[in-house]
Amino acid sequence: MPLAVLSLVQAHFLGGTRLSFLRDIETHVRFLVCLPALILAEMNVRHRIQPMMKRFIERHLVIAEELPKFYNAVNAAVRIHNSAIAEIAILVFVFTGGMWFWRHQIAVDVASWYASSQGGQVHLTMAGYWLEFISVPVFQFILLRWYMQILIWVWFLLRVSRLTLHLQPLHPDRAGGLGFVGKLSVVFEPLLFAQSALLAAQVASRIFYNGESLLTSKWTILGYVVFSVAVALVPLLSFTPQLMRAKRDGLAKYGNFASQYVSDFDQKWLQSKVEEKQILGTNDIQSLADLSSSFTIAHDMRPVPFSTDDIVLLFVVTIAPFLPLLLTVMPLEQLIVRVLKIIF
Repeated sequence: MPLAVLSLVQAHFLGGTRLSFLRDIETHVRFLVCLPALILAEMNVRHRIQPMMKRFIERHLVIAEELPKFYNAVNAAVRIHNSAIAEIAILVFVFTGGMWFWRHQIAVDVASWYASSQGGQVHLTMAGYWLEFISVPVFQFILLRWYMQILIWVWFLLRVSRLTLHLQPLHPDRAGGLGFVGKLSVVFEPLLFAQSALLAAQVASRIFYNGESLLTSKWTILGYVVFSVAVALVPLLSFTPQLMRAKRDGLAKYGNFASQYVSDFDQKWLQSKVEEKQILGTNDIQSLADLSSSFTIAHDMRPVPFSTDDIVLLFVVTIAPFLPLLLTVMPLEQLIVRVLKIIF
């Protein structure tokens, strides 16, 4: 609101310069979409992470001997997260390196609603001063706090993955009981969405004001989406060695057990004469079926704690901000028709 009012005062809201305030897509997306999303999502993510951390204990995944190390990792993560020194350091960086980076790398080098260039000197407007000293630092501070929290979470997972975990090959989540860890990719979703929205705004600006086509940026968008999802999932691969070892040991153990059971079953019911009345109502056949289901679960155990659904969700969140750009390639009616053809 202050940016809009100050731009209106200096007649830069609708025109008066090459890039007016109303036409600055990137600014609107940054402060009306990305910033609210990051702020509103922070509390929700925190409430979802805390119960999930407790599941390591509730599911007895951490053996008794490793519990002190686990609690040390939790306390260290919480201590860093609540550190006032860390936030002060971020604030100092925002008003030094952050402001320098914005002025030299982010700010456009054409006459705009917030700055003009004369004789090689950049002259800020009233809205420009508010943007540089208030709006941009606030956004950078919130964004860097998210980066810090993500790094803390990754560091915590790496520490836990080095502990000796009691993984269960027969757990129905197909991840030895660690399936909930894959769901924790939710911590990345608001950040991925915000960054995608910013990139989409930059692409939109080039399309509308520089005459570029969406196809020009297709590899940039695709590379960003793949890279972002990979960054969100790679830390979870730290659990892969233990998952693979648990699967290998589980298949060996349950395979031996299954062989013994099948041998006894064959000896009792197939190699000897039994009456029909004895077969009816017996639990041995049902137990054989249950044994087969259990062995299938162990066989299908994944070497990673995340599932295909988790990957798809990350892709959807990351690529969603780019979807409106499709309207620059084809009309909405034609786009809807093509989607309906794919569905039906």
